[in-house]
Amino acid sequence: MPKPAPYLYRALTERPYFSADGETYLAQTQLRDIDKTRPLRALSEEDYAFWKTYGYVVVRNAISPGAAKSLLEFAWEFQGLDPDRPESWYQEREFRSDLDRDLHVYGFVEAYHHQLMWDNRQTQRVYDAFADVWDCDELWVTLDRLNLNPPNRGTRSRSLIEPTDEGFDIELHWDVDTTLGVLPQRVQGIIALNDTQPELGGFQCNPELFRQFEEWRIAQPAGRDPIRPSVDRTEFPVVRPDLHAGDLLIFNGLLAHGVAGNYSENGVRAVQYLSMMPALEEHEALRASRVDSWRTLSTPDWNGTLLGDADRPEADRYGAAELNDLGKKLLGLESWSGQESAK
Repeated sequence: MPKPAPYLYRALTERPYFSADGETYLAQTQLRDIDKTRPLRALSEEDYAFWKTYGYVVVRNAISPGAAKSLLEFAWEFQGLDPDRPESWYQEREFRSDLDRDLHVYGFVEAYHHQLMWDNRQTQRVYDAFADVWDCDELWVTLDRLNLNPPNRGTRSRSLIEPTDEGFDIELHWDVDTTLGVLPQRVQGIIALNDTQPELGGFQCNPELFRQFEEWRIAQPAGRDPIRPSVDRTEFPVVRPDLHAGDLLIFNGLLAHGVAGNYSENGVRAVQYLSMMPALEEHEALRASRVDSWRTLSTPDWNGTLLGDADRPEADRYGAAELNDLGKKLLGLESWSGQESAK
């Protein structure tokens, strides 16, 4: 028998957003085509026009440079790495799986619930920016992690990861299946914890392909790769947006993007992954799992690539973060409707 389709939960918003997992959404209108019903808060009219045309936008000073610096220092400390001793960045270690090894090479930091991370999630300007792009006030924040990527050599060399001819590619990929008749919607974001420099690699994207996406995909052959674009980069150039510590970059899942390798001498690329999606308050199992993850500092279970620290989990290091009124709603601890959610 065919597997039944997952139940789609309606988001608590006037717009018809539906999702099964709180990660990808279906809607009648693509984000690039919506007519705003709410006034812009964090974005300017020029910012919003750029977002709709090219699939990303940079929100300057979304958090303070001091907050970014503090979180960067925490990322070093959490992993037991000394920022002044590059030799400490490349120690041999055992991995639980190939995925664990790949995430180490790419620089993922398995922390999800530290107070500094939640402080950024519940910052008003960060929330306002996501409310602008979704045209929706009732949002949930993703429980995502950090990235601290030293130069990709030695035990962090990308050559340790077997290359593939199709599917996910760290250099350039889409976050959704772009061959579907109804394209899913997804929004992702990063907060820069230090200033970008060309040799550090970091976020890169193909905004011209996003701009011309509908025309481009009509001309593509059947059976093309749904998440790895095959394009002429002279016609569709890849760019790396300039970011400073504290800047927030938001991008559309239909924007082909990736992370360039770090080939500097001793510099690091550091970000916090942070996004917001329309709240699925009727999805009680998902809401309860989010609250439990925050309360117990357990690794979130919404995505199979979230592994948690193998040696010293967060629950053994510190207690649950304090949430302000906005943070409680962004987690799902309290309802956007004004009704108290079940604890």
